[in-house]
Amino acid sequence: MVFSSQVFLFYFLPATLFLYYAIPRRGKHLVLTLLSYFFYGWANPLFVVILTTSTVIDYLCGLFIADRGPVWVARLTGRTRVAASWQQPLEPVTHGGKPSRRQRVALVLSIGSNLALLGFFKYFNFASDNLDALAALLSAPWLHLDIALRVTLPLGISFYTFQSMSYTIDVYRGRATALRNFVDFACYVSMFPQLVAGPIVRFSEIADQLAHRSHTVTKFARGVAFVSVGLTKKILLANPCGQIADLAFDAASVMTLDAWYGVSAYAFQIYFDFSAYSDMAIGLGLMLGFVFPKNFDSPYRSRSITEFWRRWHISLSTWLRDYLYVPLGGNRRGPVRTYVNLLVVMLLGGLWHGAAWNFVVWGGLHGVLLAAERFRGPRASRRWLPDGVRIATTFVLVLFTWVFFRASDLPSALQYLKSMLALGTPSEAAMLLSGVLYKPIYIATFALAVIVTWTAPQTWDWTRRLTIPKALGVIVLLGLSVAILSTQAYNPFIYFIF
Repeated sequence: MVFSSQVFLFYFLPATLFLYYAIPRRGKHLVLTLLSYFFYGWANPLFVVILTTSTVIDYLCGLFIADRGPVWVARLTGRTRVAASWQQPLEPVTHGGKPSRRQRVALVLSIGSNLALLGFFKYFNFASDNLDALAALLSAPWLHLDIALRVTLPLGISFYTFQSMSYTIDVYRGRATALRNFVDFACYVSMFPQLVAGPIVRFSEIADQLAHRSHTVTKFARGVAFVSVGLTKKILLANPCGQIADLAFDAASVMTLDAWYGVSAYAFQIYFDFSAYSDMAIGLGLMLGFVFPKNFDSPYRSRSITEFWRRWHISLSTWLRDYLYVPLGGNRRGPVRTYVNLLVVMLLGGLWHGAAWNFVVWGGLHGVLLAAERFRGPRASRRWLPDGVRIATTFVLVLFTWVFFRASDLPSALQYLKSMLALGTPSEAAMLLSGVLYKPIYIATFALAVIVTWTAPQTWDWTRRLTIPKALGVIVLLGLSVAILSTQAYNPFIYFIF
C-alpha cells in the first residue's frame, strides 16, 4: 500500500483516523500498532513476521541494557533484584566506570540481529550472484552456488532496522530511557507514516511524544497541508519527470543533449518523489499528534557536496554521522583517517541504498568528493565564485553521480556517461527519441520542476502558518492531485525498494 493510491487515501486513512480518535488515549498505541501492521502486511503478510521479530529482540535488549530484564527471565536466572526493579520507573543508563558484560552482550545482540536480518534479505542475492561470477572468472566450479531460489526484499527493512538499532544504542549510551511497555515500543518501530521509507525517526526524538502529545486542530490542519503538498509533488512533478528519465535511460543510445535532459529529469524525479513521501509522512504524523524531524532542506540549492549532504535525506545522513562516522573516529584522528572514514561511511551508505555495484560506486564518488572538499579546506566551497555558479557546479556533480544511482548496472551507467560527455556515437534511432522526450507536457513539467526546485518555499516553512488563501490552495492542490491520480498508472515511491 502506498500513500499515493486510492486504497490508502479513500479507505485506509479515513478508517485509521476514525479508529485512532475514537479509541481512549491508553488504547491509541495498540490500535495504531495493529493498523500499521495491517498497512505493512498489505503487500505480503510474512513481512510482518520479520518486523515483529526485530521489534521483540530490540525491546528485550533495551530492557537488559537498562538492567531491567523481564520477570520471567529473572525467575529463570534467580535474579530477584531484576524482578524487584521491574516495578520501578526506568532511568537512563549511567555506566559510571564501564558497562557490564550483560549490557555489552545485549547491545551486540541487538545490532547483530538487525544487521543479520538486513544482510540476509537485502544482500543474499547480491552475494550469491557475485560469488558465482567470481567462480566463473577463476574457472572454479566448486565455488559456484547456482542457487535458483531468490530472497524477496521486505519493504522498508533498511529503514526500520536502522531506526530500531538507534533505540538500543541510545539506551546503551545513556541518551534515552528504555521503554517498559512493549506496545509503546512496537508503535514506535512500526508507525505506518514513516515505516516504509522514513524519515528515520530516532527514539530520542519521539520518546516524550509517546508518553504525552497534543492533538490540536492546528496540528491536524498543518498535517493535511503537508499531505496535500506531498501528493502534489508526487503526482504532478515526480511521476512525469520519471517518464522522461525512463525514456532516456532505457534507450539503447541517446544524444548528448537528451542524456543531460534525462539525468536532470531523474534528479527532479527522485527529489520530488522522496521529499513528497517525507512530506506525507510528516503530515500523517501531525494528523496523529506526532512531530517527525525535517528530512529535506532544498538540497539542490547547496553550494558544495558537503552542504548537499546536510540537506539531502537528513535523517539518514545524520544517522550515518552519529552511529558510524563518529564511532569510527570522525575527524579526531588526523586528516588521513578522516578521509578514510568519509569514504567508508559513504561506501556503506551507497550499499545501504541498494545491493548492486553501481550503488557502491555512487556512494564512493560522494565519499571522494566529500574528502576532496575537506582536503581543500575553505577553497572547496569556491567562495570566490558567485553563489549561482557554486550551486550550478554542485548540481552538475550530483547529476554525474545520479547516473550510477539510476542506471540498471555499471556498463549501462558508463555508456550513459559517454553520451553525456559526447564521447560515443549515437545511433540513428537515438535521433527519433527526441520526438518523444520533448512533448509539450514533458517540457512544461520539467520547467515547473526547475522553478519549484530553486524558487518555491519549502513545505516545512510554507505550512508553518496556514492562512485562508493557503488553505484554499491546499484544497485545490489536493483535488487536482486526486483527479490526476485516477488517470495515472501505478507508480510507487522510489525509496520503497531501498
